[in-house]
Amino acid sequence: MIAVKPRQQRLRPLEPAVVAFGSNLGDREATVKAALDDLAATPGVRLDAVSPFIETAAVRLDGVDEDAPRYLNGVALISTALDPHGLLAELHRIEDAHGRVRVERWGDRTLDLDLIAMGGRQVHDDELQLPHPRVSEREFVLAPWLEVDPDAELPELGRVDALLARLRASDATPAGGAS
Repeated sequence: MIAVKPRQQRLRPLEPAVVAFGSNLGDREATVKAALDDLAATPGVRLDAVSPFIETAAVRLDGVDEDAPRYLNGVALISTALDPHGLLAELHRIEDAHGRVRVERWGDRTLDLDLIAMGGRQVHDDELQLPHPRVSEREFVLAPWLEVDPDAELPELGRVDALLARLRASDATPAGGAS
């Protein structure tokens, strides 16, 4: 037998991340569940918690669209060894596998996966913004997030429970899904 010296490897520590999901076309629940299974099966990703699903009206650039199909929304907490751009690429791969077509900004979709936050990271480039730039305006992200992490906080924005309370008090809340 030949002794093989193991190659030294640098493993990245797992970092917490928050992924919001939504769907308003087709079999929404089946699509979301399949996408969450795909996320859990992604190398370098561990699915830690999934919020209860909530149903919300669609939001367009000009406000809530009560005539559009309703969204099924929620939040997944994960731990990942991927860097933020690598995780975003995996989220796009999963969206594409479930028929996501990018035609209209804030349009109807089979699946929407948004990287909301990743540890305390702040990223601002052409591909990615962390934390998500509109998270403090999205009850359909904040409320389910609190269901799975009551102590959640966002860099520079503060506690998620306080953000949600301010949003609900403002009365200018877009209640619908997708971001």
